[in-house]
Amino acid sequence: MAAAETVALVLDEDSPLPESAGDVEELARRLRGHIGQLRAVVPPGASALRGAQQLASAGVPDGYMPSRVHLVKLAEATQALVAAVQAHGVVPAKPMRRRRWWRPQLNMLRGSVFAVAFALLALAASVPRA
Repeated sequence: MAAAETVALVLDEDSPLPESAGDVEELARRLRGHIGQLRAVVPPGASALRGAQQLASAGVPDGYMPSRVHLVKLAEATQALVAAVQAHGVVPAKPMRRRRWWRPQLNMLRGSVFAVAFALLALAASVPRA
C-alpha cells in the first residue's frame, strides 16, 4: 500500500528527516492525498478521520522544527487511518484508471510524415506543367 510506504518514509527510524522545505512540502502533499483516498473507505464516525482531515487542511508551518513536527503528526494521522481501515476489514480499492489511447512511437510518426511528404512530392512531379 502506498500510504504505508509514505508513512514509513516519515516515521521509520532509519529514514532521515527531509532536508529542504520542498521535500517537506512533497511528503505533506503525498500524505494529504492518502488521507483523501482513505476518507472514502474509513468507517463512518472514525475519530481518526476528523483529526486527519484537520491536520491535512492546515498548511505546513514555517521553520525547520515546526514543519517537521507537522509532517510527523500528519504521518501518524495517516497511519491511524490505515489502521482503522484494516481493523474494519475494508481494503482500499485501486482508483479506476481511465482508458489510455495508443500513442505511436516517435520514429513511426517520423516515417509517416516522410511517406506522406514523399507521396506529395511524387504527385507534384507527375503533374504536367502548362
